[in-house]
Amino acid sequence: MGERLKPWRSLLLWLALALLLRWAVLEPRWIPSGSMLPTLQLQDRILVEKLRPKLRQALPLNSIVVFQAPPVLVEAGYDPKAALIKRVVGEPGDQVEVRDGQLWRNGMAVAEPWLSEAMDYRFGPVMVPAEHLMVLGDNRNASFDSHLWGPLPRRAVIGTAVLRYWPLNRLGPIRFSTPAGLDPAEQLG
Repeated sequence: MGERLKPWRSLLLWLALALLLRWAVLEPRWIPSGSMLPTLQLQDRILVEKLRPKLRQALPLNSIVVFQAPPVLVEAGYDPKAALIKRVVGEPGDQVEVRDGQLWRNGMAVAEPWLSEAMDYRFGPVMVPAEHLMVLGDNRNASFDSHLWGPLPRRAVIGTAVLRYWPLNRLGPIRFSTPAGLDPAEQLG
């Protein structure tokens, strides 16, 4: 009887390992809306690294995070299981403001080469509280984000977007863009 169960044991071990990796390390997600255009296109498939938030490591400015709907959105009727995706534009202690079509952080204009148009709203200045992040979509004029519902509690972060795996013609890492400009591999058509 033990010999007949041996192949099943291996299969169950691999299945348990795959589930553990998905639960604790990497999770596939797809992009359902245009709030991150042009960086992430509708229906892109990405992998989300989940260790950084679990280990309470810093989430760098400009990183793209996936998070659970914050309490203010759940109270407004959002599905508590919904996941959203935005870019980190402010960390605890930062003063964030949008004026003259541009993001300002701690009194300095922020270069954001991934944006395709200037913002057509005014926001702040707002001081990001402890244990919170300020997050905005890259499609700023069509994104339901922190400029409308406030800072994101850090505990709501599921992980950071690290790799686009579909479509294959845009396969590659989702890097933290620098103010010097986009890496040529990151530029989308």
